Amino acid sequence: MNLTWVLITLLSGFVLGLCATLVFRLIQRKTGREIAQELFRESELQRQAGINMVIENLKDSFAKLSLDALSSATEEFLKLAQVKLHSEREGNTQELETKKELIDQQLRRMSSELENVSKLMKDLEKDRTQKFGELTSQLQTSSLQTQALMQTTSSLREALSSTKARGQWGERMAEDVLRLAGFIENVNYLKQKTIEGGSSRPDFTFLLPKSLKLHMDVKFPFDNYLRFLDASTDSEKSKCRTDFMRDVKARIKECTSRDYIDSDVTVDYVLLFIPNEQIYGFIHEQDRSVLDDGIKNKVIFCSPMTLIAVLAVIRQAVDNFALEKTSNEMLAHFGAFKKQWDEFVCRWDLLGRKIEEAMKEYEAISTTRRRQLEKPLNKIEELRTQRGIPIGTDEGSALSTRGPHEE
Repeated sequence: MNLTWVLITLLSGFVLGLCATLVFRLIQRKTGREIAQELFRESELQRQAGINMVIENLKDSFAKLSLDALSSATEEFLKLAQVKLHSEREGNTQELETKKELIDQQLRRMSSELENVSKLMKDLEKDRTQKFGELTSQLQTSSLQTQALMQTTSSLREALSSTKARGQWGERMAEDVLRLAGFIENVNYLKQKTIEGGSSRPDFTFLLPKSLKLHMDVKFPFDNYLRFLDASTDSEKSKCRTDFMRDVKARIKECTSRDYIDSDVTVDYVLLFIPNEQIYGFIHEQDRSVLDDGIKNKVIFCSPMTLIAVLAVIRQAVDNFALEKTSNEMLAHFGAFKKQWDEFVCRWDLLGRKIEEAMKEYEAISTTRRRQLEKPLNKIEELRTQRGIPIGTDEGSALSTRGPHEE
């Protein structure tokens, strides 16, 4: 319809142009140029009017077509949009359901974890209360033990203030060390045994190989050391330290002045036992030359730990001596065995020679003598064979028992 309208418009424009041309020819009063210009103007105006009309018609047609197309496209777009929106809505709904399920799972997991944490916190609180109670009890016990230790220390300090008590304490410490080293009284050592031919009585006497002995004294001065510990000023500490070291040197001289060393029955050294590692370390720290002076005077200082080492050496010496003695006895037995073995070998060789001679006689009898004896037997066998006498029959036995006239 729109195309028909356009064609009609074009035809009407063409007809109008043709009429204009006829009118131009009829008008003769005007010049050709004027007529031509006027006709041109009129035709131009008509053409422009036709073009404008065509353009307007085209615009109207295009607007209508566009409107129809837009309406159709809008409907299609709305349909597609609804389909897409529905699809997206379903996808979003499914995704939301999935996320909701995951969120629910996470919430359930978090709830479980929170319950576990709450239970753990309750357990920790319960355990903390229990541990706190135990710690309080242990602190009370430690406080009581500390008080008891302080009382024991005070009692020990009071006990050590007595020379007799210090001696008994030193003997007890030495006996513990000896028991730990495996020493047995009256077997490996003697206690409070007076030296034969003398008046001295060492606290311990160790029995060594070859009837040798080693003496040990456990009496040691502690008075000035205890005063040193109780001193509150440096001058008091210095004085007590000096007095204590003087007592130690005097103890060395006391040990050397006694008859603890006898070249015939004892070794060349004597042991001086210090029943406390701290005192032994204190002497070594204050004046190292004291220990060296003791060794020069053949007095060896022993703390509980060093005494164990000395006892190990003594034990090894005793074991080595016992091994040497046993080795000598074994060597003596080996000598007797060697003598009997030589005699056995001699008799064995004699028996071998006799057996060899008997073998020679046996070979002579089994060869030469046997062949000589078998010769007449073979001849007798030939005669028996020639006469046809059977072996071991009754007739042959009867013939052998008959006389010549009975034949």
